[in-house]
Amino acid sequence: MARVLEVGPPAGATGRIVLIAAAAAVGGFLFGYDTAVINGAVAALASSFAAGSTGTGLAVSSALLGSAVGAAFAGRLADRSGRLGAMRVAAVLFTLSGVGSALAFSLWDFSLWRLVGGVAVGVASVVAPAYIAEVAPAHLRGRLGSLQQLAIVVGIFLALLADYGLARAAGSAQGTLWLGLPAWRWMFLSEVPPALLYGLGAWLIPESPRYLVARGRGVEALLTLRLIEGAAAESRVEQIRLTLQLEHAPRLSDLRGPALGLLPVVWVGVVLSAFQQLVGINVIFYYSSVLWQAVGFSEQDALAITALTGVTNIVTTLIAIACVDRFGRRPLLLLGSAGMVLALGTLAWTFGSAPVDAAGNPALAGGQGTLALVAANLYVFCFGFSWGPVVWVLLGEMFPNRLRALALSLAASVQWVANFLVSATFPALKEAGLGLAYGLYTGAALLSLLFVLRFVRETKGKHLEEM
Repeated sequence: MARVLEVGPPAGATGRIVLIAAAAAVGGFLFGYDTAVINGAVAALASSFAAGSTGTGLAVSSALLGSAVGAAFAGRLADRSGRLGAMRVAAVLFTLSGVGSALAFSLWDFSLWRLVGGVAVGVASVVAPAYIAEVAPAHLRGRLGSLQQLAIVVGIFLALLADYGLARAAGSAQGTLWLGLPAWRWMFLSEVPPALLYGLGAWLIPESPRYLVARGRGVEALLTLRLIEGAAAESRVEQIRLTLQLEHAPRLSDLRGPALGLLPVVWVGVVLSAFQQLVGINVIFYYSSVLWQAVGFSEQDALAITALTGVTNIVTTLIAIACVDRFGRRPLLLLGSAGMVLALGTLAWTFGSAPVDAAGNPALAGGQGTLALVAANLYVFCFGFSWGPVVWVLLGEMFPNRLRALALSLAASVQWVANFLVSATFPALKEAGLGLAYGLYTGAALLSLLFVLRFVRETKGKHLEEM
C-alpha cells in the first residue's frame, strides 16, 4: 500500500497526544501497582492466615490467573464496547479488588479479590497498548507506546514505596495503623484512589479513531485525528476505512495459520510475551522483600532495597523511551537479553555457591551480598530498557488492524499464564535452592536472545496500516 503524504501536525498536537496517551497509561500504572503491592504483604499475609508456602504462592499468584482471564476477553470487550468502555470496566474492578483484598477474612477470600484485581490488570494490559498505538502518530508511536511500561514501573515503584512507608509507620507490615487495620491491609486500600482516577480519565479522553471508523463513526474519528495529525486527518481516515473494507469483523479463526495452528506473526507475539515473564522479572517485584530477608537482610532493609530496585526500573524505562524510536525495537531486545544472561548467571552462581544457614537459605558473606545486589539491579536495568517496554510496543503495533485486539489478547493471556507459572513456582524453587531458580531464568534469557535473532522483525517508523 502506498504511503500517505505527511502534513505537519497542528500546534500543540504533541503535548495533546502525550496527555491522551498518559491518561490511558494510568491503566498501566494500576497494572504495576496492583501486581507489586503484594510484595510488602507476603510475610504478613502468610502469618495472618497461617498459610504455608504453597498457599502463599497461590494467593500471591491468584491475581495472575485473573489477569489471563481478563486479557483473554479484553480484545472482544474492546471491539464491542470500545477501548474506553473496556477501561471503565477495568477501573471498577480495580476499585473492588483494592477494598475487598484489604478487608479479606481468609486466605481464600483474599485470593478471590486478588483474582478480581487480576481481571482488571488483564483488561488494562491489552487495552492500553492497543489504544495508544491507535491514537499515536507513527513517528511518536514507539515512545508513546513505552509510556505503558513507564506507567507500569512507576506503579511498581510507588506500590513498593507505599509498602515501605506503611510498614515503617506501623513498625512492621503486621503493625496496626488507622481504623485498627494492620499496615498490610492499608497497602491494598492505597490502590483505590488511582483506580478512581483511571475511571475518570476514561470519560475525558477521545475514543480510538480506528474503533470509531470500524463502527461507522467517521466524523468523530476525523475530529480526533485533526487534533493529532492536522490536515493529514482526512487521508488517514480514508486509509483506515480502506483497510477495514478489505477485512471482515475479527474472529478467533483469523488467528489460525499453518504454523502449529496460528499465524506466524501471532506466534511471534505469543513467544515474546512468554519470554518477557519466563526470565523471572516478577520474582523481583513480588518476592524480593522475602528474598532479601532470606539471605540475611532485615525487613526494613529488604523493603528499602526493593524500593531502590523500583527506581532503577523507572530510570531504565526512560532510557528505552529515548532510544526505541531512534535505534529500533530489535536492537534493544538483543542487548537486553545479553545483559540479562550475564546478570542472572551471576545471581545463579552467587546463590548456588554460597553456604546455607539452618533454614536452608544462602548465607551471603562479605562481598557476596554486594555482588548479588549489583547483579539484581543490573538484571532490572537490562530488562527495563528492553524487554519491559519494547514487548508492549511490539504487541501494540506488530499485528494487522483486523487482528490487533484479538492477537494482543491472546499474547497477553499467555504472558499472564507464564507470569503465574513463574510466581507460583518460586516459593517451592526457593526451598529447593535459589541457585536452581536463577539458573532456570538464565536459560530463559539465553533462549530469548536466540528467538529475537531468528524471528523478530523491526517495526520502527511504519504506520499500523502497513503491518
